[in-house]
Amino acid sequence: MFPQGRSAMATNLLRSKRIRRAVANGVTYVLLSLGAFFLLIPFAWMVSTALKEPGDVLKFPPEWVPRPIVWRNFIDAVTLDYAPFGVFFKNTCIITFVAMFGQLLSSSAVAYSFARLRWPGRDILFVVVLTTMMLPYQVTLVPVFVLFKTLGWVDTLLPLTVPAFFGGGAFYIFLFRQFMMTIPLEMDDAARIDGCGTVEIYRRIIMPLSRPVLITAGIFSFLAHWNDFLGPLIYLNSTRNYTLSLGLRIIQGYGGYGVQRWHLLMAASLIVMSPVLVLFFLAQRYFIQGVVVSGVKG
Repeated sequence: MFPQGRSAMATNLLRSKRIRRAVANGVTYVLLSLGAFFLLIPFAWMVSTALKEPGDVLKFPPEWVPRPIVWRNFIDAVTLDYAPFGVFFKNTCIITFVAMFGQLLSSSAVAYSFARLRWPGRDILFVVVLTTMMLPYQVTLVPVFVLFKTLGWVDTLLPLTVPAFFGGGAFYIFLFRQFMMTIPLEMDDAARIDGCGTVEIYRRIIMPLSRPVLITAGIFSFLAHWNDFLGPLIYLNSTRNYTLSLGLRIIQGYGGYGVQRWHLLMAASLIVMSPVLVLFFLAQRYFIQGVVVSGVKG
C-alpha cells in the first residue's frame, strides 16, 4: 500500500504543478492581450481618421466607425499639388535601398574580419567600435554637417547614402559578428584546403549561412532609413529631394493650424507605413531567428 500512496501523492503533485502552470500561462496571455489592445488603440484611431470626412475628425464623442467611409482620402493624400507623393516615394526608395545595401555589405565584411580572421589588436579594436554606440548622434551632428557642406553634398542624397558604405554602423557589425562566431571555424579551414581564399570564404560560405542575420539587419536598416526624419530634415532643402517623412510634415503644416487636414495626414501615414508592416510579416520568422542566434555566443 505504501508504494501506491507515494504514486498517488506524486500524481497529485504533478497535477497541481500543471494547474499552476496553466493558470500562470493564462494570466500571462490575458495581460499580454490587454497590453496589445491598448497599444493598438492609436493605430485604430489612425485608420478611423483616415476614412472620415474632414468635419468628423474632431467630433466629440469620437466615432470609431466612420459614417460614411471615405476611401477617397487615400487618393487625395497622394495627389496633393503642394506635396508630390511620387517624388517623395522615389527619393525614399533610393535612400533606403542604397543605404541598406551599403550597410549590409560593409558591416558584414567588417564583422567577418572580427569574427573569422586572426590579427593583432582585433579584440581591442572591436571594443573601440562598440564604444561608439554610446556616442549620441547629436554630438557629431555639427562637424559631420560641416564636412558634408564642405564637400558640396548638402541638398543631395549623398549624405544619407554614402556613409552607409563605410562600416555600416557599430550595431550592425556587432549583430553580424555575433552570428558569424556561431559558425564553426573548421568550415574555413576546410575551404582553405580546397583552395578558397579569404574573399571566397566570405562570399561562398559565410554569407550564404548568414541569411537569417542578413534579413534581420536588413529589416533594421530598412526601418531606420524609411522612417528617418532628422537626416533628411538637416541635409535636404529642396522639395524635389524630400522624403516621405518630410512629406508628411508638409501635409501636417500646410495652410497653418487653422486648416484641418488630419484625415489626409492619417491616410498618407497609413500608406507610408504599409511597406514596413508587409516587410515585417513576410520576414518575421527570419527576424526572430536572427535576433536569437546573434546573441548566443560572445
